[in-house]
Amino acid sequence: MEFTIVGKNMEVTPALDAAVREKLGRLDRFFSSGTTVHVTMSVEKDRHRIEVTIPVKDGVIRSEQSSNDMYVSIDLVEEVIERQLKKYKNKIADRNASRESFRKEYLERDYLDDEGIKIVRKKQFDMKPMYPEDACVQMELLGHSFYMFCNAETEEINVVYKRKGGTYGLIEPEN
Repeated sequence: MEFTIVGKNMEVTPALDAAVREKLGRLDRFFSSGTTVHVTMSVEKDRHRIEVTIPVKDGVIRSEQSSNDMYVSIDLVEEVIERQLKKYKNKIADRNASRESFRKEYLERDYLDDEGIKIVRKKQFDMKPMYPEDACVQMELLGHSFYMFCNAETEEINVVYKRKGGTYGLIEPEN
């Protein structure tokens, strides 16, 4: 595996670099040779955050973790990515195009699907057209962190969501 390690608001010390390469190097058993791992570490107040992005054919594997210690964050992000790989192995293997990004041993091994995706509730409701600002107000009234609606301007399904810092985001389909 090849690593690209970057620090934001911090210097990546040789000890941190070695810890990232050691911990995330364990994921090498899942990926084919030449896989690049992009790591961004940052410190904001007392939060030590690490973002790991692993581009694979037809997709990306990504995790972001934070804690009060960068070494703990590194441990957490490695565990999450490994859990994701085990959990979604069958879905990854079914997409033939992405198979070449992974080692043969990983694709052939069975992992327990103990955390399978289960939809436990289904909702249906009438979507009256509204403007994104009105959808934000409705989302706040419901106490949700996102709200799906029919955009009155475009007549397409959109989603508004609450962002960190009290701002809002809008998700629209590409045309």
